[in-house]
Amino acid sequence: MIFLTALPLFWIMISASRGGHWGAWMPSSISAFEGTCVSIPCRFDFPDELRPAVVHGVWYFNSPYPKNYPPVVFKSRTQVVHESFQGRSRLLGDLGLRNCTLLLSNVSPELGGKYYFRGDLGGYNQYTFSEHSVLDIINTPNIVVPPEVVAGTEVEVSCMVPDNCPELRPELSWLGHEGLGEPAVLGRLREDEGTWVQVSLLHFVPTREANGHRLGCQASFPNTTLQFEGYASLDVKYPPVIVEMNSSVEAIEGSHVSLLCGADSNPPPLLTWMRDGTVLREAVAESLLLELEEVTPAEDGVYACLAENAYGQDNRTVGLSVMYAPWKPTVNATVVAVEGETVSILCSTQSNPDPILTIFKEKQILATVIYESELQLELPAVSPEDDGEYWCVAENQYGQRATAFNLSVEFAPVLLLESHCAAARDTVQCLCVVKSNPEPSVAFELPSRNVTVNDSEREFVYSERSGLVLTSILTLRAQAQAPPRVICTARNLYGAKSLELPFQGAHRLMWAKIGPVGAVVAFAILIAIVCYITQTRRKKNVTESPSFSAGDNPPVLFSSDFRISGAPEKYESERRLGSERRLLGLRGEPPELDLSYSHSDLGKRPTKDSYTLTEELAEYAEIRVK
Repeated sequence: MIFLTALPLFWIMISASRGGHWGAWMPSSISAFEGTCVSIPCRFDFPDELRPAVVHGVWYFNSPYPKNYPPVVFKSRTQVVHESFQGRSRLLGDLGLRNCTLLLSNVSPELGGKYYFRGDLGGYNQYTFSEHSVLDIINTPNIVVPPEVVAGTEVEVSCMVPDNCPELRPELSWLGHEGLGEPAVLGRLREDEGTWVQVSLLHFVPTREANGHRLGCQASFPNTTLQFEGYASLDVKYPPVIVEMNSSVEAIEGSHVSLLCGADSNPPPLLTWMRDGTVLREAVAESLLLELEEVTPAEDGVYACLAENAYGQDNRTVGLSVMYAPWKPTVNATVVAVEGETVSILCSTQSNPDPILTIFKEKQILATVIYESELQLELPAVSPEDDGEYWCVAENQYGQRATAFNLSVEFAPVLLLESHCAAARDTVQCLCVVKSNPEPSVAFELPSRNVTVNDSEREFVYSERSGLVLTSILTLRAQAQAPPRVICTARNLYGAKSLELPFQGAHRLMWAKIGPVGAVVAFAILIAIVCYITQTRRKKNVTESPSFSAGDNPPVLFSSDFRISGAPEKYESERRLGSERRLLGLRGEPPELDLSYSHSDLGKRPTKDSYTLTEELAEYAEIRVK
């Protein structure tokens, strides 16, 4: 609000200067609406010793010097004025009382300018005062808005219009103030230099929505068509409010991501994108875009946008979720355990979304979890069957990764059923098949000869390891005789096992004893026995079944309908033995250990040699045929 004095300094100066020197006092500037009138207050003084009988005066326009022939606004001696002021100017003051107040009516823009007063006391006592008043012809009211309008703080806006026309009084009203507040009219006030103004005040508490609002003031003059309007736009200052921002963002690894932050504030805010306290980008703007090229899982997280100006700040966050395939699973190293111990295996990975984790062994699922980053497999009491390679597989909709790991179960040796001795023409091969972890040492013992052969003696024993199974082969060279006793012993740090190897293929040893001639005789006896049995059965069938027809089909039992219990085990043993024999064929026969009898042992041989056995078999065959 503008505070105006009730008693202007102008009149105090006038009263203090009486009886002094040449001087004039008038407002330095004054304004009036076009088409109205204006009264320019004026006082002058001169020395008292002059004592003029009559005091005259002249008002000039834009120049104080008569020699320049300025337009005469008013002249008291002749009433001759410039054509622009004819019928428009008159003197309101009494020059004899040293009052030179001038009234201009129906003012127009061309009358705007400087007005000078010249005192004429007669003769040479004439004086043009340098003081002058500038007239401003206006068409709009003056709206005064505080230099700073802050949202939420009450403000006062004033509308002021000149009121220096004694013939016309202005009336004020507000335009566009709805929702802001009710106006209060203070009325006519006097200014410091003796001019008058009409003032109307509007009090309100602005909001951010009022920023840019166009507020108007209208001055009208009753009984005329004169109306004048003025407008001012409110510049409301307010703190930032973030009005535009991405919601949570999901992006596939390697894709392009744009994060937008927009704020409303006055003045414009400083926008800053941050992550974990690190400034990524900032600028003074209404909106700020953060570009992320080829995003990686490391860029997954929460991003914050901060908007601030001198009046406050605001911030919001947005989550960026980078979707990616599982990383290669990690396992708590290769596990080594002793048979019977409890083993815990932890498999972990990282992905988004969380994966399906599965642990396999030989295509068999042992454990699985859904949407978890860790999987733990508990084996309460491990056994040799748990030894081997395992796989941990992690997968989601974006890919699959797998990691192999080994579980090594250590246990005492176990002698497998495939262990045996077998005879060839003139050799005997003994296989000792051991399953153990760690690898055992194997020894072959021949009690009858008080001989022990270790697997370290490579000239007699050949060994091959496949997985947890160790196969050691001892080859003996002997003449036809009874099968030797061979004991296999396997030993490691967890214990030892021994087994007397069974002798397989005894018929081979028999053929080796009887020789080629005996073989021919035995084959002839076998043919005779078969023929005898066949002829006997035919006679019996003819006697018991006279109605038997040669065209009848006897019932047949197909081999596919017949199953032998324990066949798979036998087949597996034969398969493994076959592979061992193939291995020998590939690697070559190991050196033979010659344990045949010496010449001094001939008396200890069995009494029946192969020839005697052949003759007995021939006699038996002849008796059966008869």
